[in-house]
Order: sequence, then C-alpha cells, then structure tokens
Amino acid sequence: MSETQTKDAPEKEQDVERRLNMIEAINDALDVSMAKDPDVVVMGEDVGYFGGVFRCTAGLQDKYGKTRVFDTPISECGIIAVAVGMGAYGLRPVPEIQFADYIYPGLDQLISEAARLRYRSAGEYIAPMTVRSPFGGGIFGGQTHSQSPEAIFTHVSGLKTVIPSTPYDAKGLLISAIEDNDPVIFFEPKRIYNGPFSGYYDKPAQPWKRFDESVVPEGHYSIPLGKARRVTEGDRVTILAYGTMVHVVEEVCKQKGVEADILDLRTLVPLDIEAIEASVERTGRCLIVHEATRTSGFGAELSALVTERCFYHLEAPVERVTGFDTPYPHSLEWAYFPGPIRIGEALDKILAE
Repeated sequence: MSETQTKDAPEKEQDVERRLNMIEAINDALDVSMAKDPDVVVMGEDVGYFGGVFRCTAGLQDKYGKTRVFDTPISECGIIAVAVGMGAYGLRPVPEIQFADYIYPGLDQLISEAARLRYRSAGEYIAPMTVRSPFGGGIFGGQTHSQSPEAIFTHVSGLKTVIPSTPYDAKGLLISAIEDNDPVIFFEPKRIYNGPFSGYYDKPAQPWKRFDESVVPEGHYSIPLGKARRVTEGDRVTILAYGTMVHVVEEVCKQKGVEADILDLRTLVPLDIEAIEASVERTGRCLIVHEATRTSGFGAELSALVTERCFYHLEAPVERVTGFDTPYPHSLEWAYFPGPIRIGEALDKILAE
C-alpha cells in the first residue's frame, strides 16, 4: 500500500518485523514516549493498577511508578481540568477518557481552556495534552458506549483531532500527538482494537497479526499530523474515510471490483486537503463514509470542501454514507452501522452518474 507520509517515518521493510494489535501499539507508543520524556504523564480511570478497561496502559504503572501513571476519580471534567493545569506548568499529560461517550463533562475545559490557552496567553502558556478515548460502535455497546463525537472537536479552533486505523499508524500518530505543543483529541476505534473489520459482522473476526499494517517497528517513530494515507489507488472514485470505516470500504470495493482511490484521513484537523483535491480531480467522483450521525457530521465539512475546491472536476454529486440521526441502537446495531449494503448502494449510484 502506498501512502502520503513524509520520509521521517521509517520504512517497514527496514525494521525487524514485529506484529502488534492496536492495543499493543498504543501501549508501546506510551511506553516509548514516557521513556523519552520524563514530563509525559498518563492518567485516567483505571489506567494504573488495572491497565485500562481495554488494557492499553497495562504494565506502565509498574514500570514508571504511581506518580507518572495514576488512577483518577470518575470525573471527566476534573481529569481534563487537571491535565490543562499540568500542561500549563510544563508537563505533557495523556489523560484517558474511558469511553468517548463520557467526554462531554470535560467539554468546557477542552473548549474554553485547553483550546484557548495559547491564544489567550499570547503564547506564554500552552496545553500540550493528548486526550485518548475509545470511540465508535460495532461492539453492541448501545447508546452510551458507541458514540462518535469527533465532529464536535473539529469545530473547535485550537484542538487537533486524530483517528488511527491501523496499529502502525496508532503508534506513530500517538507519538506525534504527545510531542505536539497543542491539545490533541486522539480517538481510538475500539471495534478494530484487535483486528480490522470488514463490515460483515457474521463472518469470523480476523486478528491484526495476519495483516501487514500490524508490523510495528520498535523504538521511536512518528507520523506527521495532517498527512492522509492512500489505502488503495484507483481512478473510478475517491473514497474518504477514517477509523473503522477505512477497512469496511476497502472490503466493499474489493467485493464489487471497484478500483477506488481510498484515502484514510488519519487526522481530521489538520486535514490533508491537498491529497483530497488531487484525488478527486483525478477520479471526478467522491464518496464520504463515517459512522457518526449524518447531520453536521464531519462528512458534511468534507462534502463542502470537495464541492468548493473540485466543483469543475466532479462528474457526479458527492455522496455520503453515515450513521443515522438517532441514538446508537443496541438491538439494531447493524442497521445503524454504515455497512456493506449501504456503501455498495452508494457506490452503484455514484458510478452510474
């Protein structure tokens, strides 16, 4: 697979092959960052003794001690507020919000404090914090454990929003986020923690270690924020996706024999608009897929950008396949999830234009 990333990230072929799932890659990124910089601090509900609800922080407290990896009360507002203060005083906190569904109590601190601190202090203070949080559905978590709130944060000037889709990217992007001097929201698609998801929920799960994207080099490497990854190259349609949906659209295109230019956005803010423009100008068609609700979802912004910048190259209207404007249903999980049927129908429609 080719990708639009800078030469700073090492080529996989040059490193000793080591295959990790996304949980292990995130844990490795935290370990590498904490070993490199003593100011990196990990905090959150159950991240210390238990190693996190998904085990992403397992073993870190034993290695770095309770002052650098510590459990917090169940208070998302307090977790974010403390992290803002830590960042202002020179630390690099990595708070975990156990599920993205519970990040809302911390919105005021993220929006009014973390995102504004550099601006309101004329650069005297910064908030170099990375908020990690599992998000998305596909695990029968229902309305309180399946939400995708990424669009809320892309609307806030001063915040960066990052969403990996592979173990290799998860480690490289998380290291970049921790080293960034601005606050970063790092959403982790929990449906693909242990392996990619094709969207066919009735088929056996596949472990990451069967896929090349699970090859994760040891030690430090980073992937620049704001650089998309080309998953497959084609000239019939551009597909913009991120997180779990990258794997779903790839499988649908494979099943239908569609030669699509699939771009994994990786970061929503900053956005690799140059890669998007170049792709759409070449294919003349654009399909946007995300799991979040449709109205005011990030797909709406992508659709507007593509229309504004590539209008005279478009041969068909921009199409979107998204979640519905309802709470995430527990009993109708796969009706809500933007699966192969709805994506296939959208592809048929846009290619028929």
